[in-house]
Amino acid sequence: MSDQAANLRKRLEQLHSKTQAKTIAVVSGKGGVGKSNFSLNFALNLSKQRKKVLLFDLDIGMGNIDILLGVQAKQTIVQMFDKQLSIHDIIETGPHSLSYIAAGSGLTDVFKMDESKFTYFLSELEELITQFDYIIFDMGAGASVDSLHYILAVDECIVVTTPEPTSMMDAYAMMKHICNQNQHMPFYLLVNFAENNRDGKQIIKRLQQVTHKFLDKEVLPLGILPNDKIVSKAVTSQIPFILFDPKARITLALEQIVSQYMNDTINLEKQVHSGFIRKLKRFVKER
Repeated sequence: MSDQAANLRKRLEQLHSKTQAKTIAVVSGKGGVGKSNFSLNFALNLSKQRKKVLLFDLDIGMGNIDILLGVQAKQTIVQMFDKQLSIHDIIETGPHSLSYIAAGSGLTDVFKMDESKFTYFLSELEELITQFDYIIFDMGAGASVDSLHYILAVDECIVVTTPEPTSMMDAYAMMKHICNQNQHMPFYLLVNFAENNRDGKQIIKRLQQVTHKFLDKEVLPLGILPNDKIVSKAVTSQIPFILFDPKARITLALEQIVSQYMNDTINLEKQVHSGFIRKLKRFVKER
């Protein structure tokens, strides 16, 4: 019996010591900032670096990852509930072996499901945590009461803004909203559609100063993406811009961002992340 107990303890230790995916929420304070396009190309770039990446489209009512890829998803998150499918049944494979889950229509149900469905969803999601290096959630613009729980559960947030004053104000408001619930949430700031690098750096510096002064919060710079005409051409062609033009300014800028991001984060193989599932389970109990 002592041998059996020892073997059981060993198996449990191995299970808990497994590397878990880093969970990332990509958010914005308003729509029209290129958040989903960034999420897709960022995820593809990580996959290109031989990381196992799952991109999860949770953009409420506006999910468009499959459209940006120029494909029609066979199954979506909505159909997983309607047909009682396994979450593995709805994972699609894109370029560079990127795994992704399409939103489908009627996605608001995911944020307002009853307890039994939510428990089912968590049990399915829990299986994925040790199967990927990164799980990236492309969230809708802003945050509803329910979607905020998903955001608060992740390891870190990437906040996408543009040089427009309203976009910057909305990005700050979004970070403030999250900080009010979790002061320790790590934020990375990405400036999209920047006219030049200098302007992008000024925007990051301004937001860093404001968040430090009013939220007592340090925000890390993720990087700056230029206002490149190639993006609209890539979107029209339904091809991710890093594949549409590998030598474009925005493609090269994103490659640099991903390289720096991977260098800045602690060696993934040595990390045990994520109270992601645990935090979501706590949300179920609090509902």
